[in-house]
Amino acid sequence: MIVDDSAVVRGLFSRALQADGNIEVVASVSNGEMAIRSLQNNPTDIIVLDIEMPVMDGITALPKLLEVDPDVKVIIASTLTKHNAQVTLEALKKGASECLTKPSTTRDLASADDFKRDLLNKIKVLGQTVKEARIKSGKKEAPKATASPSERAIPRATTPATTAPKTAPIVLTENFQLKTDTKIFRPQALVIGSSTGGPQALFRVIEHLKDVQQPIFLTQHMPETFTAILAEHITKQTGVTCAEGVEGEVVVGGRIYLAPGGYHMTVVKEDGNKVIRLNKDEPENFCRPAVDPMLRSVMGVFGSSVLATILTGMGSDGQKSCKTLADNGGMVLAQDKKTSVVWGMPGAVAMANICFDVLPLDEVGPRIKKIATM
Repeated sequence: MIVDDSAVVRGLFSRALQADGNIEVVASVSNGEMAIRSLQNNPTDIIVLDIEMPVMDGITALPKLLEVDPDVKVIIASTLTKHNAQVTLEALKKGASECLTKPSTTRDLASADDFKRDLLNKIKVLGQTVKEARIKSGKKEAPKATASPSERAIPRATTPATTAPKTAPIVLTENFQLKTDTKIFRPQALVIGSSTGGPQALFRVIEHLKDVQQPIFLTQHMPETFTAILAEHITKQTGVTCAEGVEGEVVVGGRIYLAPGGYHMTVVKEDGNKVIRLNKDEPENFCRPAVDPMLRSVMGVFGSSVLATILTGMGSDGQKSCKTLADNGGMVLAQDKKTSVVWGMPGAVAMANICFDVLPLDEVGPRIKKIATM
């Protein structure tokens, strides 16, 4: 379902999605109130939701949509402004699964191939997770009802089993083994990587890390502007100081360094200090910022005395560097499939058999704290 007050935007989205062949647009509506009615009447897996709309805006509609169907996944699509970034962060905290920044004009949107490709990838991967959730719960599709004539809607087939897109592979099995020979010790540094579903997970993990004295290096896949606001929210909600890493900043313990949107964040040794460096090198794993370059640099400074934690997210970012860490005596922890919005990133490290444990989200923070303060 596409929810946007601009008919032009809805049309562009619809054409881009339906051209794929594996995605069917079941409804295209102009405000949150119409979206709620449509969801009550049309089986839907994914909702692409705008923020600012008449009658009922996206942030008001979001909890009501999730109340109608808790399995539905919501992607917030908004233009890149500080206000919209603030509201989007609130939406992610309230249950939205992903966010995307729309080009600021319809002309830019019409030619924004990267945006369309990113939207398609997110819809396919989230659609697969919805399908799996419905099958597990005995519902192969959302509850059906008579369609309302007030929305332009079309019949929908069950979401097809899609091959994971090149840019966002998803792990569909849970056949992994724990690395039981991992030596558990108090590390000198902590690393956290996350993507889809990450903000919600981060708040629940970091609230347990108030007493941690090590520096924490964090990459959350997000656009610029959004990461600065995420850092503010983390500090306010958890009590742990968090800010975007700044070029040339000297690293100190007991605080979180968040990779700024659009930049890879690394750490280096200079003049006896550990210093943050930012760069615009090519994306890794289709991401910038990315976990892999960050963790590689942390290992370059702290050696294997690192605990790396991979939380919910699409793709496999972090898997290569985590394997290097584990192979050299470091510790790797992952979130489990049941509590992940998408078990891509954590699934990739789990399936590589390099994790000393794979835990439900609510157990991740306490485990990190226990190890970091031992």
